[in-house]
Formats: sequence, C-alpha cells, structure tokens
Amino acid sequence: MELADFLGLVHPAIAVVFVFPMIGIVSNFAWQTRQRRLQTLEGGKSKIPPIVGTEHRRIGEWLTGSIVGLVLIGLAYPIGKNIIKKQLWNQNLSQVVFIMIIFALTIGSLVFLYQAKQKLWRGIFATLTGAGLVILGCQDGVFRRTDEWYVSHYYIGLLAAMLMIFSLAIVQDIYQDRSNRWRLIHTVLNCVALILFIGQGFTGTRDLLEIPLSWQESYIYQCNYQNKTCPTAVPQIPK
Repeated sequence: MELADFLGLVHPAIAVVFVFPMIGIVSNFAWQTRQRRLQTLEGGKSKIPPIVGTEHRRIGEWLTGSIVGLVLIGLAYPIGKNIIKKQLWNQNLSQVVFIMIIFALTIGSLVFLYQAKQKLWRGIFATLTGAGLVILGCQDGVFRRTDEWYVSHYYIGLLAAMLMIFSLAIVQDIYQDRSNRWRLIHTVLNCVALILFIGQGFTGTRDLLEIPLSWQESYIYQCNYQNKTCPTAVPQIPK
C-alpha cells in the first residue's frame, strides 16, 4: 500500500473511530432528553438527570463540526489527488487557488456559525458553509455516482451534512420557541439524518471495495462496469 492509498483511509477511519460512536452518544442523549421531558409533562418526577439535555446539545454541536470536517477530508483527498495527478498548478493555477480559498471559507464559515447569535447571521454562515461543501463537491476527481444518486455515498453524505448544519443553525431557536415547532423540526430532520448515516455505513463500505489500489488503477479502470467485464491479460510465454 502506497502513501496515496493510506491517505485514502483517513476519511473512513475517522468516521468509524470517532464520528459514528459520537452519533450513537448523541442519539442516546436525545432519547433520554425526550423521555425526561415527557415524564415531566405528565407531572411525575423523572429519574433521568436534567444534565442529559445540556450534554445532548454540547455533543451534538461537536458532532456537526466533526461531520463537516469529515466531509471536507473526504473531498480533499480526491480533489488533491486529481490536482497532483494532472499537475493542475501548471495548467490552471487560478483553479487551484480557488479551491484552496473555498476550503478556507467553508471552515471559516463553520467557525463563525458557532459564534453567531443573531438569526440572520446564523442563516448566512450556515448557507455559506453548505454552499462551500457543494462547490467543493463539484470539483474534478470527486466520485459522485450521479447516475445512481439514491445510493451515492457522496449525495447521501452531503445531504446528511446539510441537515446537521441546519440543526446547528436553529439550536438557539429551539430553546426560545414556546410552541415547540423548531423542536419538532429538529427531531424530524435528525431522525432522517440518522437514517442517512446508517446508509453511509453501507455505501462507504461498498465504495472501499470498489476503489482499487494505486498500482491497480491502470488495469481496473479498463474494466466495463456495466457489463462487469475486464480485459483478459495476455499470458507471457517464457523464453
């Protein structure tokens, strides 16, 4: 395994070791928070400690940043590999600079989203963060599987990241809304996001099986994926 192949494992390794366990923790706190709220509304005394709500919000905010960072790492690998392979800095230096600026602006927008208090600025920075991910995802080298978008690791992951960014942007509205409308929206969208994350486990594993090692690419990419055939190697006759 060469260095390029090892770098390709950084994205799935972080997902398995760090992000997916955090999703489980946040989901557990979310369930406990809801159960405590329902028990309190019924007039009873809940045995669930009140700190679960605070922990749910705190770790949920970490989760959003982790997922956006994970998406950026997942995009940086194929984009960077394409730039190096084509030596794009010699052909189109402005595009390379543009990509680097978008990466920086996306990270900066996420940082400002965490700091923003007013609804307007939260909306602006959430939009800029999501737009940055979309723009980066449109760059050459990113494997999108557009013809099968419904089972695409890229599209499912991008949608899940958008839902998490939106959840981070409305978290203050949840605590200020007495009608619980934003809380209901938050719950529904994050249930959808949880289903998408489960799908990411399947699609990510599938893509790892399909991505060849660097030294295998020249042969594997000659294969016909629709007919599921590969060129037959010509046997070498020993002299």
